[in-house]
This record gives sequence, structure tokens and C-alpha cells, in this order.
Amino acid sequence: MTRKVDVAIIGAGSAGLYALSQVKRFTDNFVLIDGGELGTTCARVGCMPSKAMIQVAEDFHRKSIFNREGIEGSENLVLNQADAMEYIQDLRDTFVDRTLSHSIDQLDDTKLIESNAKFIAPHLLETEDGTQIQADKIILATGSSPFIPSDWKQFSDHIITTNELFELEDLPKSIAVIGLGVIGLEIGQALSRMGVDVTGIDQKMYIGGISDDLVNSTAIDIFNKEFPLWLGHPANVSHADNNRLKVTAGDSSVIVDKLLLSIGRAPNINSLNLEAAEVTTLPSGVPVYNPSTMQTTNPHIFMAGDITGSNALLHEAGFEGRIAGYNAMQKSPVSFRQKTHIGITFSDPNIISVGQNLHQLDQATITIGEIKLAPVGRALIMGKNKGIIRLYAETTSGKLLGASMVSVKGENLAHLLCWAIEMNLTVYDLLKMPFYHPVIEEALQAALYDLRSKLPHKDHDLPVELQME
Repeated sequence: MTRKVDVAIIGAGSAGLYALSQVKRFTDNFVLIDGGELGTTCARVGCMPSKAMIQVAEDFHRKSIFNREGIEGSENLVLNQADAMEYIQDLRDTFVDRTLSHSIDQLDDTKLIESNAKFIAPHLLETEDGTQIQADKIILATGSSPFIPSDWKQFSDHIITTNELFELEDLPKSIAVIGLGVIGLEIGQALSRMGVDVTGIDQKMYIGGISDDLVNSTAIDIFNKEFPLWLGHPANVSHADNNRLKVTAGDSSVIVDKLLLSIGRAPNINSLNLEAAEVTTLPSGVPVYNPSTMQTTNPHIFMAGDITGSNALLHEAGFEGRIAGYNAMQKSPVSFRQKTHIGITFSDPNIISVGQNLHQLDQATITIGEIKLAPVGRALIMGKNKGIIRLYAETTSGKLLGASMVSVKGENLAHLLCWAIEMNLTVYDLLKMPFYHPVIEEALQAALYDLRSKLPHKDHDLPVELQME
């Protein structure tokens, strides 16, 4: 017997749950299908446990400046790694439970199907037990998984990804982090601060997703003081004595206990049998889709989240899920404008990208303002006055276009700048805003002043930051 539904959502991660929130507004005849662990990647192995680990590491690392502050006894502070991991896991479980209680747990058995599913025909799905589901609309939100190269699977006993990291009861003595994008840099720094001997390796010369050369070189100088960064060469791995691994990159080599692979994530598409869905796919196998509607080339099939192969970010997955869920219930899909890009690496200091990055902009039509964090009073007091803020504006109008920075409290500055870009504000508009003293936002104010000084702005009777009633 074939079950007929209005909408079938494959994948109960963040994108799938956000899609469901929209579908439920229009129909009660739906199914949510997922054969993996429930609770979302973010809550189980992503955003939340990683931030818990980062916070533990940052709290313990704070002792490194106690002596200069006159706080004695820092040499007696130790981190019990096993207890720290248990604490991180307890927090992780709390976040998973909260996610489930607000979503999955509210569905009855007829709405949730805990199984993998594949296409039999464009409108027909089949679960692992042979149950067939005919759906008018289908939303693909199966997420992604850490990518492991096939020739590295011989070292699988030594490889850790984020899927395994937060299950560890204790930490290895040494580890090579392969891939220094957002995840690798965040976790690499946290592990180093928790007492693990970390070596960071990336074949690229950029870290943390930075595209601005000056911000990148500043970040490298900062993080290289905490643990060695080997950049510009691919990593080669071989077995060593005592059940360890030898990792070589260029002229450098190290013997380690484990590898943390963070070289990207692959969309979960292999089990879907997309050939039967009759959708056009890219050479990677990922379906072609319209990012404004989340509709594939087969009009009744939509997709959202990590399966698209774009940025693996919860807020973007949620936005895409809402679009897919809403459009699945419309006669004709609605095009939605994409929100301003915001990217945050939760390292210490934060690495930030907002709006358009420097490589996307025409250098001949923009002006760049900047400020180094070294003299910023609030940052100096915090003992975190390392970094730089760079702002990009349209030269003719002064409109803010993008920003890149490595800065303390960058996660907060990023939102202010993202909102400003979303609202098409200019440098002049922003300098009319109030700035308190002493706060990190004064660093942003200084960068804006530097940017304004380089713009061919018109003379004003009043300073731009003053306003008459």
C-alpha cells in the first residue's frame, strides 16, 4: 500500500525542521523522514558543543595573563580533561534535548518516519522497510557529513572528525589538525588551550575563511604564537612506531597520536537515488537549484541546507528551509532576496567576514578604512588588543559594502556591520550613531573615521557625527 501526502521532507536537521515549520502552516498531511541521529548537526556535533569546548578552553587560557594582573597562583591551576569533556557532553545533551522537545517530540508516529528514503520515481519515495510514499511536493534537507579522502581511510583508527570529537572521554596527547578553515581553526586552538600538542596544517595560505591579505597575515601571526601553523603544502600521512602517525607537510614533519580532519563536508546525496527524481545535477551529483526559491529543475522538488553544498551555516540553513517549506505550499514559488552574508569564526580573537569580501569587489571603485586593535583602550584592558578591522565602502557614495577583521568581540561587531549593510547605510550614517566609551565598538568608530578621511566627501558645515534638531 502506498501512502499519499502533500509534502515529504527528507532530513530532520535544522533546514528540515525550519521547512516543517512553514509546511505545518498550510497542511497537516506531511511526513518528516530521517534515518540518522535526531537532534540536528548543530546541537549534536556542531555549533553548540564546539562553543562549549571553546569556552572551557578560553576560560582556562585566561590564566596566562593572571601574573600581569597581580593574580597569583595561576601555576597551580590544572584542567581535568576528562571532567571537561563530560561537562561539554552534558551541555551538548541539554541542547539536543531542547531541540527535540521543541520539534521532533511534538510529532506523532504517523508524521515522523525514522528511516532513510530514496526516490523510486519523481513523486514516489521508498523507505528502508519497503514502505512507499507518494508526495505532491518533496523537500530534500539531508545535510552533509565530514569529508574523508578515500586514500586516508587506511588511517581510520587514528582519524577524528567532529562526529567523534565530542564523544571522547579524554583527549589525545598530540594531534594534527588537517584543514584550518573555520572548524579546524576553532577546534585546533581550543584543543591547544586544553593541553593537547596541536599542529595545524593547510595546503592553502589562508586560514579561518579569510579573503583579505592583511587580515589573514595578522591572524596567522596571532594564532601561530599558540600552536604551529604549516601553510601552503598538502599533508602526507604514514604509519609510525608505537601506533602513531607521521604527518609531513613541505619540509616539516611531526609524530602524532591522532588526526582531526576538517577539510570540508560532503552533501548527503548518495542514498537518495536522485536519478529517479529526474533532477538536473552538477558534476558533484548535487541537484541544480534556484537559491531564490530553493526549487530544483523538477518543479515539485525543493532543497535546503547543507545538501546544497553552499555555506554550512545554521542561520543560512534555517533561512533556506523556510523558503523551501513556504514555496512547497505555493502554486507558484516566490523568489526571496538573500540576506547579507555574515561569517564568524569563534576563535580568540574572532575572525569575521561581512557583506562582500575583498576578492568580490572592484578595487578601483572602493575605499578601505582600517584600525589595528593594539591601541584600543577597551581591548588593552581586556588583554586582547591583537588584531585588525578593515571596512570596504563604495568610494562615490560612502555606502558600506563589506568588512573583514580579526578582533575581540568580533561576533558583536559583525552583527552591527551586517545590519548596516542590509540597510544600505553609508559611513556618514554610521558616524552619526552614538558610541559609548570605553567599548570595543570604539574600534569600529575609529575604522569608520579612517575610512571617511579617505573618501572624497563633500564639506559639511557641521561635523558629520553631529545632528541638528
